[in-house]
Amino acid sequence: MTRVHPRRALAAAAAGALALVAAGPGGGAAAAPDGAAPDDPAPTRPAEPARAHFAIEGRLIQGGYLRGTAPAGATRVTLADREVALAPDGRFFAAFDRDAPETLVLEAVMPDGRTLRRELAVARRQWDIERVNVPKRSGGTSEAWWRKRKPEWEAIVAARAQETGATGWRQDFVWPVKGRISGRFGRQRIYQGEPGSYHSGIDIAPGAGTPFVAPADGVVVLARTGFSLEGSLIIIDHGMGLNSAFLHASRIVVEEGEAVTQGQHIGNVGASGRATGPHLHWSLMWKDWRLDPLLLAGPMD
Repeated sequence: MTRVHPRRALAAAAAGALALVAAGPGGGAAAAPDGAAPDDPAPTRPAEPARAHFAIEGRLIQGGYLRGTAPAGATRVTLADREVALAPDGRFFAAFDRDAPETLVLEAVMPDGRTLRRELAVARRQWDIERVNVPKRSGGTSEAWWRKRKPEWEAIVAARAQETGATGWRQDFVWPVKGRISGRFGRQRIYQGEPGSYHSGIDIAPGAGTPFVAPADGVVVLARTGFSLEGSLIIIDHGMGLNSAFLHASRIVVEEGEAVTQGQHIGNVGASGRATGPHLHWSLMWKDWRLDPLLLAGPMD
């Protein structure tokens, strides 16, 4: 019979008792006292919190614009009283009219009914205003002229209301043509204290016949000739309520319904319609607010 020293037997019993405690009732290894066991997987990073605010960029100035991302889960976004369309990724485009007030409110409605608001400070601009000491013309038109003009106007309004799903609003715009700027956005005359209409776009005079291109991707929603004021006119929808109009063309090389890409030739500069000389009038609208093309396209190189 083998004799076991009493001290050794006591040590072995104590070690066995500790092993049972460590194994636990199911027999598996318990967690180490100081945290994860060596063979545990690496701890995962906590999930990023859902975006609970607006992220925006752009030109917060009269005639300017903004691109942004809505708070995560937002079901509706408005700027002042204008509905702002949301892309599936939560991105959006909005803009500021030439005469926008100094403060506008961007609002998002959340699924639980909460409304998240962000006040936007819109910088004011010093417009090119010419004051003349002559009375403003009445602007009256004959019935015969309006009979011709009415269907043209209705075609323009209908074209600008089209929603084509275009995504050019996401792009950095380019100049449709480069040349001397002969008329700037926002310029206005005041006739003996009574304001006239301001210039709604930018005029570029590179010379008759010069090709001009699409400043961003889009869909042609109007391409017509013979309009009373605009002459040969192209309107492109860039999506999200943003559209470009090109007036006084000598030639149109695109068709209504055609998808165009940034930089694609769409027409040639001319003096059709009511124009004093060959130039391209380029105007931009978001909803029924007018934008300064210079702010979207940037300085002309």
